[in-house]
Amino acid sequence: MADQSDVETALAGLVGLALYPQGTAAPSVTGRLCRIYRGWPTTAALDADLAAGNVNVTVFSEAHGQANTTRWPADWTLTGTATPSLTVAVAGDTATLGGSAAAGQLVGLLVDNLAVVHRTVAGDTPAGVAAILASYIARERIATAEAATITVPGAGELIGRVFADQPAQQESRRQRQSFRLTCWCPDPATRDATAAAIDGIFAVTPFIALADGLSGRLRFVASQVFDQTQDAALYRRDLVYSVDYATTVSSLLPSMIFGNATLAPDGGALAQSLLS
Repeated sequence: MADQSDVETALAGLVGLALYPQGTAAPSVTGRLCRIYRGWPTTAALDADLAAGNVNVTVFSEAHGQANTTRWPADWTLTGTATPSLTVAVAGDTATLGGSAAAGQLVGLLVDNLAVVHRTVAGDTPAGVAAILASYIARERIATAEAATITVPGAGELIGRVFADQPAQQESRRQRQSFRLTCWCPDPATRDATAAAIDGIFAVTPFIALADGLSGRLRFVASQVFDQTQDAALYRRDLVYSVDYATTVSSLLPSMIFGNATLAPDGGALAQSLLS
């Protein structure tokens, strides 16, 4: 899920791209060393940097400007494709399991409309899974297991399937938050060049990529200049942007392995939930 800290990190990364378009091995667009970080600077460290001619750019979340913008149903969406490591090959009235029976997979056999399903757990093996499936079938008709091969004598139709749990994501909430980007600079020209470079990149970036794989909607809110002369010259400009982003929940979801079928006693406890 994307947290407020993830948004701040993404904004700091975009600032870095604006000030160091050729990478940090090359000079910044202002020609000065730029420090970019989340949070608020300490006075001593900031004064030392300004005296050395360096720039600080901070990313800080605003205490106001927040809103709950939830507006879509909480539906699950697949975020990838997981390939099962367990295999099942059917030949006539036999089904042979292969590969590895890692946890989080569904393996099932459909024998003349009789469905049996097993969810793999840690420690399972192809031979062990074959024995379990054969025992489910044997409650209704003759079935045997030898090593990783299941034999169902007289089976008119034998179908084997394996599915892995699929990664999915659900948007549980959406919010809009304002963030203040502050340019702390040693002179007015550097302040203007720093802020202009940042605002130029942000103006053409409608969405920022976040850690959960989704995007946040980036919008300009305000800009303000502060000029102060105290122990060290400080020329400051604040840029405020809002980001509309989602709070998400991630999970691994099982797939439906068979459709209309009769469930074997005990062997269908899990299948019942998968077929309904």
